[in-house]
Amino acid sequence: MPTKSPKQLLVAAIKNGTVIDHITAGHALKIIRLLNLASHNKVVTVGLNLPSQAMKLKDLIKVEDREITTEESNRVAILAPKASINIIKNYEVVKKIFVKLPDTIEYVVVCPNLKCITNNENMNSKFNVIKEKDGIKLKCHYCEKIFKQEEIKEYKNN
Repeated sequence: MPTKSPKQLLVAAIKNGTVIDHITAGHALKIIRLLNLASHNKVVTVGLNLPSQAMKLKDLIKVEDREITTEESNRVAILAPKASINIIKNYEVVKKIFVKLPDTIEYVVVCPNLKCITNNENMNSKFNVIKEKDGIKLKCHYCEKIFKQEEIKEYKNN
């Protein structure tokens, strides 16, 4: 019976592309929708609820043959403020980006308040980010309501 090595990859390595690591557990599928990765026509590998020393559980996304832009990395920060983005070339990490949560988020989040003007007029949403110890909250610029991250159900991928 063969023995397992103590360090084993749970998700296969990629030759070229992007690895989004340290995603808050349960948010990988939202990030795939947010970045429109399913329409990319390349292999996208998703790891859900992987063990992590720092986070206990984490998600992971590997996207072959696509580099995530700085603007896209800031979008990732909305759902995974502790995420790191690794750009891979020839199986090696050539660039590591730690996401930065912006002070303001425009266009990306759909306001959960159905009475908000952004849900009833043809206009883009705008939220101020409130950083707290246990996560983030978003304050709508227009209706001024404050929402916990879990209350945000829709994201735009434009």
